[in-house]
Amino acid sequence: MIKRLSILLLFGVLVCPLGAQQDSTLIQYDTENLRLQQITDEDLLPYREDPHFDYEIVKTKLTWWENFKTWFGNLVLRFFEWLFGGEKAMGYFANFLRVLPYLLIGILLFLLIKFFLNVNARALLYSKTNEPVVSLSEEEQIIKHEDIDQLIQNALKEKNYRLAIRYYYLLILKQLSHQQLITWEIQKTNDDYIAELKKGELKTTFGHITWLYDYIWYGDFPIDESKYRQAELKFTALRKTLDTHG
Repeated sequence: MIKRLSILLLFGVLVCPLGAQQDSTLIQYDTENLRLQQITDEDLLPYREDPHFDYEIVKTKLTWWENFKTWFGNLVLRFFEWLFGGEKAMGYFANFLRVLPYLLIGILLFLLIKFFLNVNARALLYSKTNEPVVSLSEEEQIIKHEDIDQLIQNALKEKNYRLAIRYYYLLILKQLSHQQLITWEIQKTNDDYIAELKKGELKTTFGHITWLYDYIWYGDFPIDESKYRQAELKFTALRKTLDTHG
């Protein structure tokens, strides 16, 4: 009897909490009246003007640079796919392929900039070396009043062979002017003097040394003693030809 009562008490203890728990989960209904919320255009205006709420997709036309990068990137990608197999590169290698076109373009720009900087630096160096010695404003002074043969010798002592060629050409102009084969004027060009020469052989020879002079002096090309001696032969030959016409 006592055993049965113990079982009933235990069963009652277990059932009572379950009943209380079930009561707490009963559905509660909202009995308040519904109120319709009106949204006006003024309420929507701040959201329409806020760019964060603008979800419209605008398609823009790609520039030639963007098209070139896409084309070049696809070309490189296809090359590496062909090189390493038919499957597309994955992982870090795929990221490397996407960056590779920009690396190549950067290297190309670096090489071009370095090349032009070196060329300009060299031209500036040679122009500064010769600029204080002879300028176009001094040409008339040299031709009319200076001993050009002595200037040539001074330039050779300093191993300034470009300057020696400069003086040699002015010496030829001076000789042509004295023999009235040309009319020397400061504003004239070397082509003007070639056009003034009448004799065919003399005109051809003078045209050749004019080209040689322009190449060496105005082209800023440094010459050594060997190249200077080769050019000197052309100038001395023309001087001898002019002596015979004197």
